[in-house]
Amino acid sequence: MKTVQFDALIIGAGGAGMNAALQLADAQLQVAVVSKVFPTRSHTVAAQGGVNAALGNVMADKWHWHMFDTVKGSDYLGDQDAIEHMCREAIPTVYELEHNGVPFSRLDNGKIYQRPFGGQSQEFGGKQAARTCAAADRTGHAILHSLYQQNIRAKTHFFDEYFAVDLIRDEEGFILGVLALEIATGEPILIESKATLIATGGGGQVYRTTSNAHINTGDGMAMALRAGIPLQDMEFFQFHPTGIAGKGMLITEGVRGEGGYLINSEGERFMERYASMAKDLASRDVVSRAIVTEINEGRGCGPNKDHVLLKVDHLGEEVVAKRLPSIRESSRIFAGIDPVEEPIPVFPTAHYMMGGIPTDRFARVVMPLGEEQDEQNAVIPGLYAAGECACASVHGANRLGGNSLLDILVFGRLAGKDIIDYVKNNPEHRPLNQASVDRALYRLNRWELPPEGEALSVNELRCELQKLMEDHAGVFRSEEVMQKGVLKLQALRKKLAQVRLQHRGKVFNTARIEALELENLFDIGMAIAVAAANRKESRGAHARPDYPKRDDQNWMKHSLYFQQGDRLSYKAVRSTPLSVESFPPKERIY
Repeated sequence: MKTVQFDALIIGAGGAGMNAALQLADAQLQVAVVSKVFPTRSHTVAAQGGVNAALGNVMADKWHWHMFDTVKGSDYLGDQDAIEHMCREAIPTVYELEHNGVPFSRLDNGKIYQRPFGGQSQEFGGKQAARTCAAADRTGHAILHSLYQQNIRAKTHFFDEYFAVDLIRDEEGFILGVLALEIATGEPILIESKATLIATGGGGQVYRTTSNAHINTGDGMAMALRAGIPLQDMEFFQFHPTGIAGKGMLITEGVRGEGGYLINSEGERFMERYASMAKDLASRDVVSRAIVTEINEGRGCGPNKDHVLLKVDHLGEEVVAKRLPSIRESSRIFAGIDPVEEPIPVFPTAHYMMGGIPTDRFARVVMPLGEEQDEQNAVIPGLYAAGECACASVHGANRLGGNSLLDILVFGRLAGKDIIDYVKNNPEHRPLNQASVDRALYRLNRWELPPEGEALSVNELRCELQKLMEDHAGVFRSEEVMQKGVLKLQALRKKLAQVRLQHRGKVFNTARIEALELENLFDIGMAIAVAAANRKESRGAHARPDYPKRDDQNWMKHSLYFQQGDRLSYKAVRSTPLSVESFPPKERIY
């Protein structure tokens, strides 16, 4: 088997992986980036609205206000030291992007344009702020292409269209690299590294209706689970309020930031009922629940009364063409309407995972040692995670719009800087662990062994899984629905052993990858379902009609899901910031 060695390995070529790679390559380290798609097809390219930073270009702003909004948005489950760190680092991170060539939209005075987004305020909950730095409605596209070009300049080595199968680790817990598969040839390759960063993005494909691309199958999170690392806060899955009804494609929050608003079948601006101050720019979980409530109470639109409408036509063609060109294009293609002339049909769509691989604020993966010992997190040597697959807990129970691009860019950058120091202190490759390599190879090849009973297809099982997750872990969750979901999911997971790949006696590489992705999706789905069924409160994106109140006394803690035995543990929330006073929990009103 082909084996190669690098100083640092990055799995995933989105914003987090690409920003980390740039720090490393510029520091003259030999860095490899493994991506299962061509790098500029990574899902960061789909981010529309913008990246938050308290630049104060449109109106007065401070990182401290940004921190307050993020803590409040997290429904007080975010770790306040990590949130402070992110909000402070936001400003130099955005300026570094600008210097690297990101073509941000501009104000007349030449400064970066900033638009209002949901959950933003001045003066710790006062008037609406404008904090989101945008490149029209293609911000992720602009950032990803700029970072890729800079990495090409810096001579980063890309393994394009290679699938990462499993982490390789030794008996002491050190991560030695990854076993990957070249998609075009089906040949395995062993990539050894002194430090490894998981930056594989989210797992939205676990749901049937999602804004996520087909590549978002939770690969990095599942790799961590198989390596014995728990996943944190997986019950908190954000449903974006405005996906195109029946399709799931995203209509950015930037539409509402530019002045768009939601109406029901009676033509009423219903968000005034649910968020009297912020209205259509309330936090995403609030808006999603409001839409579902309107539909459940019979005020939905269309022949089936199964969606609401997002009005944009009053903004005028000039504003839409300048600020929202991609939204107009998406609406025409997927909804068959021109938003300049008529409103867009929308419904909440599975969008973002607040949970993931537990990390500290330097993106180092940590093995939490229990609720009473939250400060004694054991850093797993040489392993990092950043972006949507990671959980530094800057989002807590609910992410604010514009904080996702910020999260991946800040923690990707910080991971890169920390890896430089780690490699300096650990300059030699550790001996390879053949037993770990053999386990990864078995996982790669087991799909061609004789099945246990009747052979099942990947697609059949995947569709069942996605429908089950949508039915049992959606916007609203109750005890009975979720407990049934966990039992059904456990039964369905057993069928994975029957999945086999045969096509006239040959196995296609893409079929093998779809099977590996399906296994990853089951791991992620199980983590979401088990953690959700056990959290008996409503907090952020986790809404339970049978436990409608937030319960700080019993549930102000992070969940940790371990794959072995579907076991849950908990650890305390870090509520002490780095340099300012903490924000104590309050009722969350918009």
